[in-house]
Amino acid sequence: MGVRVRQHVNPLSQKFQDAIAPPNWPEIFAQPEQPLYLDIGCARGQFLLDMAQLRPHHNFLGVEIRRLMVQSALQQRDELQLSNLHFLFGNINTSLDSLVGAQSITGVTIQFPDPWFKRRHQKRRVVQPALVNELATCLKPEGLLLIQSDVLEVAIEMCDRIAEHPAFTGTTPLYSWLPESPFPAATEREKLTLSEGLPVYRYLFQKGVEAESK
Repeated sequence: MGVRVRQHVNPLSQKFQDAIAPPNWPEIFAQPEQPLYLDIGCARGQFLLDMAQLRPHHNFLGVEIRRLMVQSALQQRDELQLSNLHFLFGNINTSLDSLVGAQSITGVTIQFPDPWFKRRHQKRRVVQPALVNELATCLKPEGLLLIQSDVLEVAIEMCDRIAEHPAFTGTTPLYSWLPESPFPAATEREKLTLSEGLPVYRYLFQKGVEAESK
């Protein structure tokens, strides 16, 4: 289903400063006790639509700042009758700490975020220290955090900001990019990038067992 939406949305705009209201988890997931995975900036949701079918014993939540993409993803979820998948519209940078509880998420993915190339716009990038700190709180001990980008500068910056937090440890030496994704599904951007023979820069972090956010 094709949906035309703006490619760039300024997350610092006043209209995106309201926090996302936490959903009623038993209403959106048939089995709310299942492990929960969060995809930040899920776009059209294809990655999660595939993952929810491949791993029915996990729950998946996608958050996207472009409303039309969320509406399209929810429609596809309903057509597939997936009861372990939900999508929410909003700005994760203003919402994560109120959206989920401490140590409630098993894994997080941040895949191909908007690079915001201009220096004056880089404060709009999604991986900011405050978000990393909140991720350290909401992830369970040994929880995984995967970042992916087709822009080396963005991948390095995400790695640097996450590695600075004492809760997170890289699963390989820093900047040792994974040759393949640890997940059996791919985003639309990932498929396109690989089909053009271009590199994808992937890195996997793990939260320490005894780590505490500061």
